[in-house]
Amino acid sequence: MRLTRRQALAGAATGALGAAGVYELVDRLAGSPTRRRAVSRVEPLPAEQHVLGGVAVVEDEGVEVLVPPLHHQIVTARVTAGTSPKALRAARAELEHVLAGLDRSFPATPAGLGMVVAWGPPYFERYVPKPAGRHLPVDRRASGDEGRPVSALLDAVRFPSDPRDVALEENDLAVHLRSDSSDHVAAAAKAIFGGALDGILKATSIRKGFVGGGFGARSSLPKQMAMAAGVPGASLIPDTAQLFLGFTSTQKAALGPPRIVNLETLGLVDLREGYFRHGTTMHVSHIFEDLEAWYLNFDFRERVDTAFRPGQPARPGSQTLRQAAKDVATEASVETAYRRDGAIGHSAAIQTASRLRADHVAEDGTVYRKGTAIPQRVDFNTLDNPFFWSDDPKRDSLSPAPAAGLHFVVLHPTSDDFRRARLAMDGVLPDGTRLRFPPRARGQGFNSVLRATHRQNFLVPPRRHRSFPLAELL
Repeated sequence: MRLTRRQALAGAATGALGAAGVYELVDRLAGSPTRRRAVSRVEPLPAEQHVLGGVAVVEDEGVEVLVPPLHHQIVTARVTAGTSPKALRAARAELEHVLAGLDRSFPATPAGLGMVVAWGPPYFERYVPKPAGRHLPVDRRASGDEGRPVSALLDAVRFPSDPRDVALEENDLAVHLRSDSSDHVAAAAKAIFGGALDGILKATSIRKGFVGGGFGARSSLPKQMAMAAGVPGASLIPDTAQLFLGFTSTQKAALGPPRIVNLETLGLVDLREGYFRHGTTMHVSHIFEDLEAWYLNFDFRERVDTAFRPGQPARPGSQTLRQAAKDVATEASVETAYRRDGAIGHSAAIQTASRLRADHVAEDGTVYRKGTAIPQRVDFNTLDNPFFWSDDPKRDSLSPAPAAGLHFVVLHPTSDDFRRARLAMDGVLPDGTRLRFPPRARGQGFNSVLRATHRQNFLVPPRRHRSFPLAELL
């Protein structure tokens, strides 16, 4: 469907699910990835929803970089099936029937379809409170710090650098769809939120976007998209940038290995009876990016210092900078840079909370070395303002004018683990050090050019319990 953005905003969710709007340009500008034709289903589905096979690795500027799926869409929703055990069990069966059909149609690869169904705190509190009280995992580290049991899934919070009006959302669930094929994403969205599940789930927002770098000297998809949409500052984006802000975010060493974010992997979580083994937690935000402020107010050297760390070695114009385990910053090095330069780098500050401090052997025998990254970023650039569609445009401050932004999606072993990493971005380090910055100060990493509008945390169950988790125990 080639609806204009204004038509999509005004229309019903069923129309917006398949509508392309400005995103119809993505396939024309990016071309057809060769892996779409080359990859076929050969492996059984993993126990984890969040593990995606067939992700290509390329080398850019001497650094290994993952090539994520091209098209992304998040649909948030509320449950409308009723609260009785019978209704919820029936809804569980119906949703699983649809999801299993999609599994048969599309392999869990970028060429097919990545599909994650995540559930928010409101679902567990409203629909399955008793079994949730018995089975929701407990965060051991946070519980020790607080002196009381703390769930691995927490409500989202506003951070020191967040605007006061950031919306802390209360969706029952979110579905993240990603693929090299826009048709696969549209088919899945319509299957889950279209007529078959009417009366069970009701969409509350639709969030669309893309990821596409200029590896191999190809033209940057973000720049082309921003230019086509007429976004202020679009012409300033580097010609081969992977994301609007110019630097590559999917280098292999900066992203956690596929299963490090599992609830059970790092020993941070008491799984209790093990219902959620092979699950994880997910944070979803929308963030506006001020391209003019970033490219006009910061020269290249300062952009490197801000995105990585003050003094980070970088060839002029470089976009992919090494972030290997041996390059990991410490609280001491971040504080030293703050005292010397009045600034902290985004990556350096976060590394104090997002990298392993020692070697770790997981229960399955996998060895994760000191300095290994933990979070898995699966975010994507967007021209939504702030969403493609909302069931309440006034509440979400929707505008038909395209805007450069990011739908930030990241997986962590617990919600508190995400909280620690995000606080480090504000200069609140894991060892208790607090680097005093005014909110959104220039020296505070990216924060001076970013503005969050919405936040929510979710629990991603294992694949076997992805549909209305715990409903069968009512």
